[in-house]
This record gives sequence, C-alpha cells and structure tokens, in this order.
Amino acid sequence: MRITSKGQITIPIEIREQLGLLPYTEVACEVDGDAVRITKTQTRQGRGRSIVAQLRGKGTGRMTTDEIMALTRGPRP
Repeated sequence: MRITSKGQITIPIEIREQLGLLPYTEVACEVDGDAVRITKTQTRQGRGRSIVAQLRGKGTGRMTTDEIMALTRGPRP
C-alpha cells in the first residue's frame, strides 16, 4: 500500500469484507508501537441521525412553514 499526497490509503477489499467495513463506516486509529491499529467504532447512532443531531437547533429564521413553502414553490394559483 502507498499513502497518497492527501494522507489516504485504500484498505484492500478482502479486509473490508472480512470486517464488514462498508462505505461511511466510522473507524478509529491508534498508534501501537510503530504500527497503526484501525478499529471499527461502535456508534449508537447511524450517520444520518448523527448529522441531524448536529444540525438540530441551528436554524435562525423566524419564518413559518407556509412562508418557506411559498418561497420555494412560488405563489399558489
């Protein structure tokens, strides 16, 4: 394996399949002597729920849902 200019490596498919490392799987890296250990993290929430939780409460607008719908869809006939 070779590290790219962005510091990335590709985990071989055989290893990904054996460990169930699917796209967007969260992993952790730790130094173990002169080696790096990559482990799958045990997250309680899925990626989608994590993103929604981070965004919750971030809206600053004071518009109602009907006002937002009118802006995105245009005036009603």
